[in-house]
Amino acid sequence: MNFLSNIAHGYLDYVTVVIFLLAPSLFGLSGLPAMIAYGLAAVHLLLTLATDFPNGMVKIIPFHLHGWVERLVGPLLVVLPFILGFSNDAAARNFYIGIGIVIIAVGIGTDYKAHGKETEREGTAAST
Repeated sequence: MNFLSNIAHGYLDYVTVVIFLLAPSLFGLSGLPAMIAYGLAAVHLLLTLATDFPNGMVKIIPFHLHGWVERLVGPLLVVLPFILGFSNDAAARNFYIGIGIVIIAVGIGTDYKAHGKETEREGTAAST
C-alpha cells in the first residue's frame, strides 16, 4: 500500500514543519500545546534535512530510520493531549490527534525501503 515516493514524502515533511509552525496561530494553541508545536517543527525540520533522501540536505539519517521515527511519533501525537493533560482544550486535542493520524497515514503510504533499493541498484550499476 505504498503510494508515496520518497520525494513526495519529503515535500510532505516540509509541509508538516510549516503546519507545526503555524498551528498556534491557526488553531489558537497556547501554553504547552504551542511550545510543543514549535518544538516539533524544529525537530521535524532537522530530521528532514538530515535524512538520506532526495529532499534531505545533510543525508546522515537513513530513510528507513526516518520512517521508524515517524512510526513512533504519529501514535504518540494522538495520545499526547491525554498524557500531558490538555485533552480538555478541544483545539489542541483535535490538532494533535489530527496531525498524528496524518503522520500515521503518510507512514503507511510510504515505502521506506525503496530508497535503499534504488541506491543499491545505482551502486551496482556504477561498479559494473
